[in-house]
Amino acid sequence: MNGTNFNVVEAGSFSGLLSMTKDPIPGKYFLKDRLGLTGMEVSLNQLPEGGAIPFYHTHRENEELYLFIGGRGQFQVDGQIFDVKEGTAVRVAPEGERTLRNNGTGDLYFIVIQVQAGSLRQWVETDGVILDKPVTWSE
Repeated sequence: MNGTNFNVVEAGSFSGLLSMTKDPIPGKYFLKDRLGLTGMEVSLNQLPEGGAIPFYHTHRENEELYLFIGGRGQFQVDGQIFDVKEGTAVRVAPEGERTLRNNGTGDLYFIVIQVQAGSLRQWVETDGVILDKPVTWSE
């Protein structure tokens, strides 16, 4: 569904991401092109039990925010290893050498948001505008 000021995509359940065949990486569902995002890349991710990203990676310009929403695993940045689980948020600078593994039982679910480092000029407190308009919902 698309409108003048919005786009909607239904990715389905996170537990079904591994069966998606549209993206080049199993278990990773990219939203940039599907939603017409212009300032960020977002992916929905399912990493199976015992799965791992089998390489370290960095970025040229983009920082990443990993939001863990289910399961358990371990994250490694610049040689430091720490546990991640539902509710964990991890920000990694472009230069950070990162990788991730699922060493828990069951699948690991997370969202990754990628945006150019240093590009945020305003945020909800300075960018949001509350409209003088009553909220209505059609029943």
